Amino acid sequence: MRRRRFLELAGGGAAGAVLTATVSSPAWAGTPPFAVVAGDGSGDFATVQAAVNAVPAGNTTPVTIAVKPGVYLGQVIIPSSRPFITLAGLGATPSAVVIADDRANGTPKPDGSGTWGTSGSASVTVDGAGFKARNLTFANLFDEAGHPEITSKQAVAILTRADKIEFDRVRFIANQDTLYVNSSAAGVVARAYFRDCYVEGDVDFIFGRASAVFDGCRIHSLNRGSTPNGYVTAPSTDITIPYGFLFSRCMLTSDAPAGTVFLGRPWHPSNDPNAIGQAIIRDSWIGSHIGATAWSDFGTWPWADARFGEHHNRGPGALVSADRPQLTADEAATYTVAAFLRGSDGWRPQSCR
Repeated sequence: MRRRRFLELAGGGAAGAVLTATVSSPAWAGTPPFAVVAGDGSGDFATVQAAVNAVPAGNTTPVTIAVKPGVYLGQVIIPSSRPFITLAGLGATPSAVVIADDRANGTPKPDGSGTWGTSGSASVTVDGAGFKARNLTFANLFDEAGHPEITSKQAVAILTRADKIEFDRVRFIANQDTLYVNSSAAGVVARAYFRDCYVEGDVDFIFGRASAVFDGCRIHSLNRGSTPNGYVTAPSTDITIPYGFLFSRCMLTSDAPAGTVFLGRPWHPSNDPNAIGQAIIRDSWIGSHIGATAWSDFGTWPWADARFGEHHNRGPGALVSADRPQLTADEAATYTVAAFLRGSDGWRPQSCR
């Protein structure tokens, strides 16, 4: 079932219809790409990983890997030794190019050395600074229902640990733990910017300790047929980092029943007391799947101790209650897209509005 639904999405099904603008010019803006990937053999490489491996280690200038339409199966790793890589899909829509794998936290490794773990389950892992992706899809095809023997079902579509990375019109498709936006270590700043993207999942499907901005994105919670139906975020922002997750001008949607999905819960990896997660949702539309109590405790860690807040949201799920902290005017002026991304070097992503 999971693979069949994914193939429908790859063909531009319900989720695929979210991002439908066509590409009017080559993604590398007039400069020939470093390499072209094509599964049919018409490019320089048949796999994305082969093209990444061909980038000279320690490169100091941007390189673009253009990917022709198709489904590319197999884990992809962008190492820290290869920064400034752009993956650019050449299809008419983001659904035309799909980079995916099929493994979960509890999936046994082929060599019998244990299971993959959450980080190891990632279809794509990004450790190279300055990474960019445009006009394509990252997915994890793990079928939860098809593997009842696996209890640890976290299945990551992409794990990022690098700084100054950008995603422009990109889809992220999975169930639990879809998008793992992390950093190289606790207390290390890692900034990520998501523009006009689509993120789909159910449990903690946007999580980690990075400073991540979602600008004009659609965040879609799947209906698991249970209560609760899931949690949109699980930030683990280190107490020394002032900015965690920011959702600005986004749409939070779901087919789940009203009031059965939480906006998030505070994740404390290995019970780290300094992981004081932050998630701010502002100027966004929220569907009825979010109820009057929008935040949840995570085990013994209370949501009220985390850095959660909302501002100027609308829609049937944009309720204001004692359990939904609202930003003051002064706080709202501080929690902006520019502030979350600026850092000490004044970074402003090229695709930032």
